[in-house]
Amino acid sequence: MGYVIRVVLVDDQELMRVGFRMVLGAQEDMEIVGEAGNGQQAVELAESLRPDVVLMDVRMPVLDGVEATKLITERGLAKVLVMTTFDLDEYALSALRNGASGFLLKDTPPVQLVSALRSVASGDAVVSPSVTRRLLDRFLGSAGGELRDAAMLDVLTDREREVLLLMAQGLSNTEIARKLFLSEATVKTHVGRVLSKLDLRDRVQAVVLAYETGVVRPGEV
Repeated sequence: MGYVIRVVLVDDQELMRVGFRMVLGAQEDMEIVGEAGNGQQAVELAESLRPDVVLMDVRMPVLDGVEATKLITERGLAKVLVMTTFDLDEYALSALRNGASGFLLKDTPPVQLVSALRSVASGDAVVSPSVTRRLLDRFLGSAGGELRDAAMLDVLTDREREVLLLMAQGLSNTEIARKLFLSEATVKTHVGRVLSKLDLRDRVQAVVLAYETGVVRPGEV
């Protein structure tokens, strides 16, 4: 067997952790190395175990998932995939802004959960589910327009802006390459430059920034 993805489960409900454990434990390429019932424990486990991915609930006692996500990602301890019960949840948006690599509902079908974990572990971000976009539509739309100065995007070339727009629409590198008649390697380079120039951690932060600066308007995509 090849590479095994090491996962820490974080949820204040033991029943939820049991369910996730059954799904993930059945995967040959995944190992649950620890479990936590609150954000403080999650940070401590991430520090000591250095897992690949933390599957993080957002609403928890002691320290919520948003703060825990921030601490874990700022220290580079692990990637974080956020889980929530509510599809329009300001906690989830805050977690994305604070470094989470993706956001899923707790009732996501097991096959999608497993796929999302693999994507996050490999360095991708889970940004394509329509839920994420609806979340951004709602909270950025209700904020009354642009939240950040679009002038910060002036560092990008026209091509890089184009790539940012397509990333914000949830397209993968392969789909962007097809749309712009470029090689996938070239698209990967453009994505890397966009993230680097704008000082962003990953594609999720790029999507959030595209909404915040008005590159994509709520309801447009």
